[in-house]
Amino acid sequence: MISVDRFNSISNAFKGKKILIIGDLMLDRYYFGQSNRMSPEAPVPVVDVEEIRDNPGGASNVALNLSSLGALPILCGVVGEDSNGEKLLSSLNKHKISADTLIYDKSRPTTVKSRIISKDHQILRMDFEHTNDISSEISSKVVDCITDSISDIDGVILQDYNKGLLNNQNIEKIISIAGDNQIPVYVDPKHKNFSSYRNVKLFKPNQSEFYSYMSNELDLETAGFLLANQIECDVLMITRSSEGISLFYDSKHHHIPTKARTIHDVSGAGDTVISVYSLCEISGANPLESASIANFAAGRVCELVGVTPITMSQLQDFTT
Repeated sequence: MISVDRFNSISNAFKGKKILIIGDLMLDRYYFGQSNRMSPEAPVPVVDVEEIRDNPGGASNVALNLSSLGALPILCGVVGEDSNGEKLLSSLNKHKISADTLIYDKSRPTTVKSRIISKDHQILRMDFEHTNDISSEISSKVVDCITDSISDIDGVILQDYNKGLLNNQNIEKIISIAGDNQIPVYVDPKHKNFSSYRNVKLFKPNQSEFYSYMSNELDLETAGFLLANQIECDVLMITRSSEGISLFYDSKHHHIPTKARTIHDVSGAGDTVISVYSLCEISGANPLESASIANFAAGRVCELVGVTPITMSQLQDFTT
């Protein structure tokens, strides 16, 4: 258990921390309405839409979480030259997150995840995206993001959704540049690029991604230590939805149960975990303290509908 004084010491250091987030950007679109009848055309509910809401999603939701806790996120990713890209920029500006380091690519659309919500439950999700790898020219611009920022940041988060931004070439360059400058790198991966994320501070797959890469014939603890040794990360964290978090570091395995009082919507919980974990560790917390606070934060956002960033007032409930 973390004492109130210890928690305050960690959280008071959040303000002003600069973290570079490099990853796949998305616009999260929500259609909220009521469903009281079935369609005569097919056995599906009809939702009478009452509100449409756009929020920053993907790597931009990581930036939103960090900003909500007083940190200064620097966001690097690709948006299309389209109306959805403009809406994402508008949403970022609304939350006072700088778009100065975003990269525009007219060859691909802005990724949009659209969710239809009725009576606080997600009925359907629709994705509009291109997931092919970005061009070598755009990839070079991604590497420029860390080259230009490296002297003025406290950490790097690589937020990989397999949407084409992060690839074998730029991942290795980013990690190398950060390592040369003793800047910690925190990774939220997808299995496609697992083997490229070597020598990072934190490697955080979810359980499904973990077992898509490792043999599911192995028990979780054995497979966890095996993966941590393979990629030579300082800390391996496996997020396990309602089962909480498994943490591997210093040759020890810790299980942290979920802190959600009720699980309403797990969307965006992984973004919250890596945001809070990295910010805590950069602010002086050890891995177990960082994971415990991050797990609590994820539990809080899962109690809400839609992708919602953690707030400082919610996080302060950790000590109650």
